[in-house]
Amino acid sequence: MKVLLVGSGGREHALAWQLAQSERCSALYCAPGNAGIAECADIVPINAEDVDALVGFATDKAVDLVVVGPEAPLVLGLADRLKDAGIKVFGCSKAAAQLEGSKGFMKDLCAKYDIPTAAYGRFTDAERAVAFIKEHGAPIVLKTDGLAAGKGVIIAQSVEEACETAQEMLSGAAFGDAGTEIVIEEFLDGEELSFFALADGQSVLPLTSAQDHKRAGDGDTGPNTGGMGAYSPAHMMTEELGRKINERIIEPTIRGMAAEGCPFTGVLFAGIMLMDGEPVLLEFNVRFGDPECQPLMMRFSGDLLEVLLAGAEGRLDEVKGRIHWRRDTALCVVMAANGYPGAYEKHSVIMLDHAEFGHEVKVFHAGTVRDEQNQLVSAGGRVLGVTALGAAVSQAQANAYEAVDKITWPGGFCRRDIGWRAIEAEENNDKASMSC
Repeated sequence: MKVLLVGSGGREHALAWQLAQSERCSALYCAPGNAGIAECADIVPINAEDVDALVGFATDKAVDLVVVGPEAPLVLGLADRLKDAGIKVFGCSKAAAQLEGSKGFMKDLCAKYDIPTAAYGRFTDAERAVAFIKEHGAPIVLKTDGLAAGKGVIIAQSVEEACETAQEMLSGAAFGDAGTEIVIEEFLDGEELSFFALADGQSVLPLTSAQDHKRAGDGDTGPNTGGMGAYSPAHMMTEELGRKINERIIEPTIRGMAAEGCPFTGVLFAGIMLMDGEPVLLEFNVRFGDPECQPLMMRFSGDLLEVLLAGAEGRLDEVKGRIHWRRDTALCVVMAANGYPGAYEKHSVIMLDHAEFGHEVKVFHAGTVRDEQNQLVSAGGRVLGVTALGAAVSQAQANAYEAVDKITWPGGFCRRDIGWRAIEAEENNDKASMSC
């Protein structure tokens, strides 16, 4: 099969790495890709949001399956256009992509189909938004309705901050058109995890869990980012909790989307808050997370191409017994350019020798290119995802940071505590076991 993978981040490198291992993959293209993806796929210089060019390339090359990595092309209708051209695609329709592309749509769907989520209101008028905030108090959460590159969520700690934020969002000053409608919802205080499932419009195939680290600094301090690291599975995950998430959140969503006339095909990524041990939905994404995908693909055992093709063809039930997960923990440390998530440095040289790493470590590229001297240089904010396996979170963390320390890149930084909540839980469990 000829496969086209759309995207250029660490998520896409992890997917490309797995897809290239399939015996059915005769050709793997990636648009636009990065320097790491170039090691396992043919790079196509087409932007991920250039729908016309992507459809044209897939048609000209007689591509058998397109796998869409990021959310923006799905919101733009890439999957619909590919299907119209007779090309199979793993990724949801434009209508179904509203689950991520419109926070208001997602919240309304939850309300209609009794999916547990935070209480909320939708607003286009600043005066009404301010009145809602003053009625409910703070802390309170404000979200742009549309996509805002992962930065459209503000947790306001005071009523004054919330009112000011709402006015900035709705004026277009903060997030442009993405904020011309906003969702304001109650603040939920608990521990978060991510849960992933595949869907083919009707059937659901639950996958596994992860926990990411959004803040730039150690101890979850500093500004929010697209993600500074993640590990899988989440330390609080149990078989019973997975069943609850699937039965109360994932399956009702897939049934609801079908009933609304926009059946969901692709990856459903649920952000979950645990409230007194019970799962509550924070938000949906319609793609694998980044950096969550990296540890997921390290743990994945099976033929990813076979599984995604089954999803695209509406026959997920046939492959439910063909996915297995390594029992090990996988942990990803993101190395980012100095200054990220603000203005950051570009084109700094990275010295990276894959021969120095064992088979338990993989360095996934995100923002990398080759310069005129064929040197590896940074080209984005989040640049590398150093991912390692270990029998426990603490071991996976140690292996990941040992690999990080073998990379020479003065222009970058990373957090040094990825997985800290899980390691703390491990230590507490060990103490409890010793006292019994």
